[in-house]
Amino acid sequence: MDQKELIKKIISKKEFSNLPESDVRMAFDSFDKPHLTDPEKIKLTRDLLRKMYTAFISQKLLSPKNKPEEWILNKHISTKERLPHYEELYEKLTKDNKSYTIIDLGAGTNGFSYKYFKNIKKYIAIEAVGQLVELTNNYYKKNKINANAIHESIFNLKEIKEIIAKEAAPKILFIFKTLDSLEMLKRNYSKELLKEITPLADKVIVSFATKSLISKKVFKVKRYWFYNFVEENFKILDDFELGNERYIIFKKK
Repeated sequence: MDQKELIKKIISKKEFSNLPESDVRMAFDSFDKPHLTDPEKIKLTRDLLRKMYTAFISQKLLSPKNKPEEWILNKHISTKERLPHYEELYEKLTKDNKSYTIIDLGAGTNGFSYKYFKNIKKYIAIEAVGQLVELTNNYYKKNKINANAIHESIFNLKEIKEIIAKEAAPKILFIFKTLDSLEMLKRNYSKELLKEITPLADKVIVSFATKSLISKKVFKVKRYWFYNFVEENFKILDDFELGNERYIIFKKK
């Protein structure tokens, strides 16, 4: 099969059917090698896409019917862990009492935590899994919430910057448990992304899991590459752990 047919085969599976084509193509290019058979290329590409986008999503999330916020948040392992801490987390992140525009990159189902915000101007979720974007927007429309979800690849830096730039200040960028996934597909893209978007916002909040989402084992990885990069290029405002997540808040110098 040629490349076009192989990619079509990859996205024929429901969980990959509504990902940005550019992301699927980037993942496929990692395995488009002469020594690999077509079935191997398909399997390896799907495995990578699953690790990046759908490994922690219950299949029930891809076709839910009128479920409450807590049900949705509990069906995504990442937000399930954060659920007991949302109220404390959002109070801590917006404790200066400004009315912020929140732009959430790689949001997953985090948009369903909207009710835990105390004082925000607007919330925007940017997500690559199209089914989650549709799910989130239906929720906002039904509940008449001043928020929206955008189906976009975080690797489309030009579009990401345009989305951020056009929104009203003051702005906070959320990047929760997302940078590791970006690095799977494009090494050092996190640095490029942060250098470009941090000047566009009042502050950026990046988080990392401190324990495995499945086994709950403590990660031994220290991520010195990230912390050294942030210290060198930005002003760190706060660094704390809550639940099984570490949050680093910073802004342009």
